[in-house]
Amino acid sequence: MYQIALQPEFLRNVARWQELLADRELARLPHRIETDRLGRIIITPPPSLTHGSRQFRIARLLAMLLPDGQLVTECPLSTADGVKAIDVAWLAPGRTEVDKGDLVLLTAPEISVEILSPSDSAEEMIEKRTLYFEAGAKEVWICELDGRLSFYSAGELADNSEICTRFPKQI
Repeated sequence: MYQIALQPEFLRNVARWQELLADRELARLPHRIETDRLGRIIITPPPSLTHGSRQFRIARLLAMLLPDGQLVTECPLSTADGVKAIDVAWLAPGRTEVDKGDLVLLTAPEISVEILSPSDSAEEMIEKRTLYFEAGAKEVWICELDGRLSFYSAGELADNSEICTRFPKQI
């Protein structure tokens, strides 16, 4: 049902992610870790309280409005530019990656939500949106610093979510 990206770079990402998950020194760091296309580690500061609160609220609302899917926070996704951690991911019914114990998604969640931090740039968000759509996302949502949500479908800005039409535009 879901096409799994078997390009060599995606498989390299999975192998590299497995190495990083097994690294006890990295596990002690209080930072968020992603990788780039060469497998190099990208470390960012841990999210703020506001970021964590919005992440929880978005996940909780998605769980109430789309109860048949699966929710994952800090969801690792193998992309053409390494493994990225999606703040909130909603996977449609029938997706089995979580149940199977996969370490990283090879196909993007149907809804991928990024919550902006003050250190995020507009260019980074455009890049992540592009990577998520290339990996198969149906929608990418961006939660702005003021809590406003921007919904993207097929790479284009939309008035609201097509998958979760009742989701509010402000958190």
